[in-house]
Amino acid sequence: MSQNDIPKATARRLPLYQRAFNSLAEVEKEKVSSAELSEILQIDSTTIRRDFSYFGALGRRGYGYDVSDMQKFFDQLMNSEEVVHVAIVGVGNLGEALLRENSHSQDNIRMTAGFDIKDHLINTIREGIPIYSMEDLETQLPKLGIKTAVLTVPNEHAQQIADRLVDGGCRGILNFTSIPLSVPSHVLVHSVNLGNELKILNYFMDNYQ
Repeated sequence: MSQNDIPKATARRLPLYQRAFNSLAEVEKEKVSSAELSEILQIDSTTIRRDFSYFGALGRRGYGYDVSDMQKFFDQLMNSEEVVHVAIVGVGNLGEALLRENSHSQDNIRMTAGFDIKDHLINTIREGIPIYSMEDLETQLPKLGIKTAVLTVPNEHAQQIADRLVDGGCRGILNFTSIPLSVPSHVLVHSVNLGNELKILNYFMDNYQ
Protein backbone atom coordinates (compact mmCIF):
# COMPACT_ATOMS: atom_id res chain seq x y z
CA MET A 1 0.00 0.00 0.00
CA SER A 2 1.34 3.44 -0.94
CA GLN A 3 1.24 6.33 1.49
CA ASN A 4 -1.40 7.94 -0.71
CA ASP A 5 -3.74 5.04 0.16
CA ILE A 6 -3.45 5.57 3.91
CA PRO A 7 -6.55 7.23 5.43
CA LYS A 8 -6.07 10.86 6.40
CA ALA A 9 -7.08 10.11 9.98
CA THR A 10 -4.24 7.58 10.20
CA ALA A 11 -1.77 9.97 8.57
CA ARG A 12 -2.60 12.63 11.18
CA ARG A 13 -1.65 10.20 13.94
CA LEU A 14 1.74 9.22 12.48
CA PRO A 15 3.67 12.08 14.16
CA LEU A 16 2.10 11.06 17.48
CA TYR A 17 3.38 7.51 17.05
CA GLN A 18 6.80 8.79 16.04
CA ARG A 19 7.04 11.00 19.11
CA ALA A 20 5.82 8.21 21.41
CA PHE A 21 8.46 5.75 20.20
CA ASN A 22 11.19 8.38 20.38
CA SER A 23 10.15 9.13 23.97
CA LEU A 24 10.07 5.43 24.87
CA ALA A 25 13.54 5.00 23.39
CA GLU A 26 14.82 7.89 25.49
CA VAL A 27 13.73 6.12 28.68
CA GLU A 28 15.33 2.89 27.36
CA LYS A 29 12.10 0.91 27.13
CA GLU A 30 12.67 -2.12 24.90
CA LYS A 31 9.12 -3.18 24.00
CA VAL A 32 5.61 -1.81 24.30
CA SER A 33 2.13 -3.21 23.80
CA SER A 34 -0.73 -1.55 21.94
CA ALA A 35 -2.51 -1.24 25.30
CA GLU A 36 0.43 0.74 26.72
CA LEU A 37 0.54 2.93 23.63
CA SER A 38 -3.19 3.48 24.02
CA GLU A 39 -2.67 4.74 27.56
CA ILE A 40 0.20 6.98 26.52
CA LEU A 41 -1.51 8.53 23.51
CA GLN A 42 -5.15 8.30 24.59
CA ILE A 43 -5.95 6.51 21.34
CA ASP A 44 -7.96 3.28 21.34
CA SER A 45 -5.69 0.22 21.02
CA THR A 46 -7.85 -1.15 18.17
CA THR A 47 -7.24 2.07 16.24
CA ILE A 48 -3.50 1.80 16.86
CA ARG A 49 -3.35 -1.78 15.59
CA ARG A 50 -5.42 -0.85 12.54
CA ASP A 51 -3.16 2.14 11.79
CA PHE A 52 -0.07 -0.04 12.04
CA SER A 53 -1.63 -2.72 9.82
CA TYR A 54 -1.44 -0.36 6.83
CA PHE A 55 2.35 -0.77 6.97
CA GLY A 56 2.49 -4.56 7.27
CA ALA A 57 3.56 -6.68 10.23
CA LEU A 58 5.17 -4.22 12.62
CA GLY A 59 4.64 -6.14 15.86
CA ARG A 60 4.64 -9.71 17.12
CA ARG A 61 1.72 -11.44 18.80
CA GLY A 62 2.40 -11.94 22.48
CA TYR A 63 5.43 -9.62 22.39
CA GLY A 64 4.16 -6.25 21.22
CA TYR A 65 6.34 -3.76 19.41
CA ASP A 66 10.10 -3.48 19.54
CA VAL A 67 10.71 0.15 20.50
CA SER A 68 14.05 0.49 18.68
CA ASP A 69 12.67 -0.98 15.45
CA MET A 70 9.52 1.13 15.60
CA GLN A 71 11.50 4.27 16.30
CA LYS A 72 13.64 3.68 13.22
CA PHE A 73 10.57 2.81 11.13
CA PHE A 74 8.65 5.98 11.98
CA ASP A 75 11.71 8.21 11.76
CA GLN A 76 12.31 6.92 8.24
CA LEU A 77 8.62 7.10 7.33
CA MET A 78 8.28 10.72 8.42
CA ASN A 79 11.56 11.87 6.88
CA SER A 80 11.65 13.55 3.49
CA GLU A 81 14.58 14.78 1.43
CA GLU A 82 12.44 17.57 -0.05
CA VAL A 83 12.87 20.89 1.74
CA VAL A 84 9.59 22.19 3.14
CA HIS A 85 9.37 25.98 3.33
CA VAL A 86 7.30 27.23 6.25
CA ALA A 87 6.01 30.64 7.35
CA ILE A 88 5.50 31.76 10.94
CA VAL A 89 2.42 33.97 10.99
CA GLY A 90 2.50 36.02 14.17
CA VAL A 91 6.03 36.67 15.48
CA GLY A 92 5.20 37.18 19.14
CA ASN A 93 6.84 35.29 21.98
CA LEU A 94 5.76 31.88 20.69
CA GLY A 95 6.46 32.67 17.06
CA GLU A 96 9.95 33.93 17.80
CA ALA A 97 10.66 30.90 19.98
CA LEU A 98 9.70 28.66 17.06
CA LEU A 99 11.99 30.64 14.74
CA ARG A 100 14.82 30.24 17.24
CA GLU A 101 14.26 26.50 17.54
CA ASN A 102 14.16 25.96 13.80
CA SER A 103 17.30 27.99 13.19
CA HIS A 104 19.24 25.13 14.80
CA SER A 105 17.31 22.34 13.09
CA GLN A 106 19.06 19.88 10.81
CA ASP A 107 15.96 18.36 9.19
CA ASN A 108 14.10 19.27 5.99
CA ILE A 109 11.79 21.84 7.59
CA ARG A 110 12.88 25.42 6.87
CA MET A 111 11.33 28.47 8.45
CA THR A 112 11.57 30.73 5.44
CA ALA A 113 9.65 33.84 6.50
CA GLY A 114 7.75 35.46 9.32
CA PHE A 115 4.76 37.79 9.10
CA ASP A 116 3.57 40.32 11.65
CA ILE A 117 1.78 43.66 12.01
CA LYS A 118 4.22 45.31 14.42
CA ASP A 119 6.31 48.09 12.88
CA HIS A 120 9.40 47.24 14.94
CA LEU A 121 9.41 43.70 13.50
CA ILE A 122 8.58 44.37 9.85
CA ASN A 123 11.62 44.38 7.52
CA THR A 124 13.89 42.98 10.22
CA ILE A 125 15.74 39.68 10.49
CA ARG A 126 14.93 37.40 13.42
CA GLU A 127 17.08 34.30 13.95
CA GLY A 128 18.20 34.61 10.32
CA ILE A 129 14.60 34.76 9.05
CA PRO A 130 13.15 37.84 7.27
CA ILE A 131 9.98 39.30 8.78
CA TYR A 132 7.42 40.72 6.37
CA SER A 133 4.37 42.87 6.88
CA MET A 134 1.12 40.96 7.29
CA GLU A 135 -0.19 43.11 4.44
CA ASP A 136 2.15 41.23 2.09
CA LEU A 137 1.01 37.75 3.15
CA GLU A 138 -0.85 36.69 0.00
CA THR A 139 1.83 38.01 -2.36
CA GLN A 140 4.94 36.75 -0.53
CA LEU A 141 3.80 33.20 0.15
CA PRO A 142 3.82 32.07 -3.51
CA LYS A 143 6.99 34.05 -4.25
CA LEU A 144 8.80 32.18 -1.50
CA GLY A 145 7.34 28.79 -2.37
CA ILE A 146 5.59 28.51 0.99
CA LYS A 147 2.65 26.11 1.26
CA THR A 148 2.82 25.46 5.00
CA ALA A 149 2.22 27.99 7.76
CA VAL A 150 2.41 28.04 11.54
CA LEU A 151 -0.40 30.18 12.93
CA THR A 152 0.42 31.93 16.23
CA VAL A 153 -1.81 35.00 16.07
CA PRO A 154 -4.36 36.02 18.74
CA ASN A 155 -7.53 33.93 18.68
CA GLU A 156 -9.73 36.77 17.45
CA HIS A 157 -7.71 37.00 14.22
CA ALA A 158 -7.19 33.28 13.61
CA GLN A 159 -9.96 32.59 11.08
CA GLN A 160 -9.35 35.77 9.10
CA ILE A 161 -5.64 35.01 8.78
CA ALA A 162 -6.37 31.37 7.93
CA ASP A 163 -8.58 32.57 5.06
CA ARG A 164 -5.75 34.73 3.79
CA LEU A 165 -3.28 31.84 4.05
CA VAL A 166 -5.58 29.77 1.87
CA ASP A 167 -5.81 32.64 -0.62
CA GLY A 168 -2.00 32.75 -0.64
CA GLY A 169 -1.76 29.08 -1.63
CA CYS A 170 -1.16 27.41 1.73
CA ARG A 171 -2.16 23.76 1.85
CA GLY A 172 -1.23 23.08 5.47
CA ILE A 173 -1.68 25.07 8.68
CA LEU A 174 -0.23 24.22 12.06
CA ASN A 175 -2.70 25.96 14.35
CA PHE A 176 -1.42 27.12 17.75
CA THR A 177 -4.59 29.09 18.48
CA SER A 178 -7.52 27.59 20.37
CA ILE A 179 -9.95 28.37 17.53
CA PRO A 180 -11.18 25.52 15.27
CA LEU A 181 -10.40 26.72 11.75
CA SER A 182 -12.75 26.38 8.79
CA VAL A 183 -10.80 25.74 5.59
CA PRO A 184 -11.47 24.16 2.18
CA SER A 185 -11.17 20.37 1.87
CA HIS A 186 -7.80 20.59 0.08
CA VAL A 187 -6.20 22.35 3.07
CA LEU A 188 -5.05 20.40 6.11
CA VAL A 189 -5.13 21.86 9.61
CA HIS A 190 -3.33 20.36 12.57
CA SER A 191 -4.18 22.03 15.88
CA VAL A 192 -1.69 21.80 18.71
CA ASN A 193 -3.55 20.96 21.91
CA LEU A 194 -1.34 21.79 24.87
CA GLY A 195 -3.69 19.92 27.18
CA ASN A 196 -3.10 16.65 25.32
CA GLU A 197 0.64 17.28 25.21
CA LEU A 198 0.69 17.78 28.98
CA LYS A 199 -1.27 14.55 29.48
CA ILE A 200 1.39 12.64 27.51
CA LEU A 201 4.16 14.33 29.52
CA ASN A 202 2.39 13.50 32.78
CA TYR A 203 2.06 9.84 31.76
CA PHE A 204 5.80 9.54 31.21
CA MET A 205 6.52 11.34 34.49
CA ASP A 206 4.29 8.90 36.36
CA ASN A 207 5.46 5.73 34.68
CA TYR A 208 9.06 6.12 33.52
CA GLN A 209 10.90 8.05 36.20
